[in-house]
Amino acid sequence: MNTNGTNGTHRPAAHGTHAAAGRALVANWQTLQQVFIRPENEAVRATLVKYMEQILFGLHDFLRDHVGITEAKSLIKLSERFQDSLIHEHPRRKLAEVIQGIIEDLAPYAVNVASPYFVGHMTSAIPFFMVHLQTIVAALNQNLVKLETSKVFSIHERQVLAKLHRRIFRRSAGFYRHHIQHPESTLGCFVEDGTLANLTALWVARNRCFPPTEDFDGVESEGMAAALAAHNTRRAVVLVSRMGHYSLRKAGGVLGIGNRNVLAIDTDDGYRIDVTALQRVIRELTGAGSDTRVIAVVGIAGTTETGSVDDLTAIGDICRRHGIHFHVDAAWGGPTLMSERYAGLLKGIQTADSVTIDGHKQFYMPMGCGMVYFRDPRAMDAVAYHAAYVNRPGSVDLGIKSLVGSRAANSLILGGALDIMGAGGYAVLIDHGIETARIFAETIRTRSVFELITPPVLNIITYRICPPEWQRRLSSADKRTRRRLTSELNRINTAVQRLQREAGNSFVSRTTLVSPDGLKTVVLRAVIMNPMTDARILSAILDEQASIFEVWQAA
Repeated sequence: MNTNGTNGTHRPAAHGTHAAAGRALVANWQTLQQVFIRPENEAVRATLVKYMEQILFGLHDFLRDHVGITEAKSLIKLSERFQDSLIHEHPRRKLAEVIQGIIEDLAPYAVNVASPYFVGHMTSAIPFFMVHLQTIVAALNQNLVKLETSKVFSIHERQVLAKLHRRIFRRSAGFYRHHIQHPESTLGCFVEDGTLANLTALWVARNRCFPPTEDFDGVESEGMAAALAAHNTRRAVVLVSRMGHYSLRKAGGVLGIGNRNVLAIDTDDGYRIDVTALQRVIRELTGAGSDTRVIAVVGIAGTTETGSVDDLTAIGDICRRHGIHFHVDAAWGGPTLMSERYAGLLKGIQTADSVTIDGHKQFYMPMGCGMVYFRDPRAMDAVAYHAAYVNRPGSVDLGIKSLVGSRAANSLILGGALDIMGAGGYAVLIDHGIETARIFAETIRTRSVFELITPPVLNIITYRICPPEWQRRLSSADKRTRRRLTSELNRINTAVQRLQREAGNSFVSRTTLVSPDGLKTVVLRAVIMNPMTDARILSAILDEQASIFEVWQAA
């Protein structure tokens, strides 16, 4: 069952000395030109072709053969191999040696996230063609901060942004004909991840919440202290359910409102924001004589821990009534919009003012792609910056309105993937994940040693080891006894998850869910996004967990 294995033979890392025989390597103009322009010799070319051919045309076989030990490896022992802090004056190894060193000395100790038995995190296999597209992006090295360093790629990026904007907000064809390449319109932007996308959305929301007045140049110019004084306000807050991603608290710190002012709203039994509680909190914060402003309310389309989706329609209605910016964190669930069958799970997302989506999650792109979209094409004017040498006033560079500066042409990868896969291709992946998660939930229900905690809404599921006798004791326990039993179950599930990970056959993560009364429950968390993960594999994972529990209990 172990698909995370390696070829079993690894030479020691060749650190510190040049391993090849022959003349010493030197740093001079001649060798630099060789290294910079082309492979040093035919031996280097052969090594490069050998491994790149495997990666480009047999990616998953390559990963199976070379990558992915998940069993216990001492980080202390591994760190002992990486103690050299000296940048040597002359080259130490040729390209062929560097590549072979990566394959033999580093890759075996990486994690094979492409294994269908790796179902613990929001990282999975990527289609083989993503490596091809990523290679082209690296080779062209376009910098989309500026038209002068990207030209047609900036125009192409606008097109890709418009395609997903249309899928989210469903504006008319005429709207997109007008705005797709309009120099004053910005439908969204690419950033590195969901954290920066969420930060960008709240940055825009903050600046629009504290705009310039007759005697005030705006929060972006004068800062939060001046903004609060100018707008006769003492406090600014962001509201999100207690299942909100921690990036939102980071944003509170970065934007100067303080992470304590990212207020957690209670959730219902399905771990969705409690809409009644949200309304009550908004009334309390914004009632007569209030000195508090609500910068934004964040709805979640796919919580990190349980995959729950907030009632986006209800939140949108509330925000419209109160004139509050409505942001949807759809970093995980956004691509569900590609599925005709399940897009309805994100009903109401089109009412948002801004939406975050991660490309390197369910768009199956390589790491380092986040996106944020705005319903109003002029919203990002609130965060425009200019500089004399780049992004000058009057230019149409996308970098003017981006939190990040230099950035790669990730739009080429996503745009290419949309052409290769189509919405229907992505729908197949999305549907597979959701439906396989539902099958997994039913399987868990038939296994007496397990207890399903959160049935899947999308393709994330949580459960725990909780044998029948424990379930019976919990059902009749008072509050104090329930806490004691839960604490013991937490210890059991933590141990089983750790032992399964160290065995190296499969991987399920764990998290801690907190009930409204503060009870902390450790649960096992499975994320079903690899198209090769099926019911048979998931049953094998449960078998292994049950077996580990039996051995652990007997000991």
